[in-house]
Amino acid sequence: MNAITEKPEAATASARTIAHPPPRRLLRLLLRGGAAVLVLLLVAGAGRWWLQEGRWIESTDNAYVQGDIVVLAPRIEGDVAAIEVADNQPVRAGDVLITLDPTDWQLRLDRARAAAAEAAAAVATALRQADQAAAAIAQADAVVAEAEAEATRAGADAARIGTLVVSGGVSRQTNDQAVAENRKAVAALAAARAQRRTAADALAVAQAQVAQARARRDSQAVAVRLAERDLAYTRIRAPIDGVAGNRSAQVGQHVKAGQQLLSVTPPQGALYVVANFKETQLRHMRPGQSVMLTPDIAGDLSVPARVDSLAPATGALYSLLPPENATGNFTKVVQRVPVKIVLDPAIAATAGWLRAGLSVTAEVDTRGPGAVRHGLLASLIGLVGL
Repeated sequence: MNAITEKPEAATASARTIAHPPPRRLLRLLLRGGAAVLVLLLVAGAGRWWLQEGRWIESTDNAYVQGDIVVLAPRIEGDVAAIEVADNQPVRAGDVLITLDPTDWQLRLDRARAAAAEAAAAVATALRQADQAAAAIAQADAVVAEAEAEATRAGADAARIGTLVVSGGVSRQTNDQAVAENRKAVAALAAARAQRRTAADALAVAQAQVAQARARRDSQAVAVRLAERDLAYTRIRAPIDGVAGNRSAQVGQHVKAGQQLLSVTPPQGALYVVANFKETQLRHMRPGQSVMLTPDIAGDLSVPARVDSLAPATGALYSLLPPENATGNFTKVVQRVPVKIVLDPAIAATAGWLRAGLSVTAEVDTRGPGAVRHGLLASLIGLVGL
């Protein structure tokens, strides 16, 4: 009887367990269901993001910050007298960075100025000689006129006396004297004309000397300007705004023309990025498209930028030894094309990490210049909102 009575009680307890499972098991079922739903949401959100945004993003970590660094070198030879800038100091265009000893170049300028003064005096002397030659011509013209008048008078007298000799009005001696006077006047006229030609030749020589003296004066003036420029080159100035660095000059060092002394790196607002994208990534890439730059130095300091231009050739063709694909050991390699990416100067000025040479990751949104990136999280939120 007892056995028959206990069996229904065990069956009732089992039924209650099935109808009301323990709390742990229920919680486990709920967690599994929630995890499955979350995974589905993540997959759906990622798929939505990929279709709307992700498949249009072209990314590369082969990107570096670049800047048009100016290497300063002296244009003359000399000794470094002073270094006017400290290492890594910001400078403005026109600031004196290095001063060379100006003594020798000042002496050369003084010598050039003295030679220029001498050449100017030579011009004045040549001009006076030309004036004297012109006055000699005027005097010769007067002598020629006088000789012509005397020749005319003597010729007329000789003609009249010759007529009177035939009629016996004058003696033959008087006629001979008149003829001699006429010949003397003609000879004097020829001499005066020859003297006039000599004076004209002297004026031409004087004028040539004036031209020569002026050319020498101009040459010396150029020498003065060159000496002034050489003296100005003793002060090496910053050509652009930027930051001084990579200094190799030392006070007292003897430097030669063209020797590298200092570099000036442009400010942050003038820096840009060169990203080397694979040729398979360039199909939809165009200038003006938005870019997100993430520096390797800190992944949370991303800044927006835009595509400025694409290089006209691959980087391999710009190398020192470009590839020759016609050889027998040809191996196909995916080529990379440099893409110039620029930042807004205001944004670049606030990016404290921005330094020339740093590595960055560039992500180009090829949908167009007006495309807005929302990210994976925004895509998930939008999906849930649906």
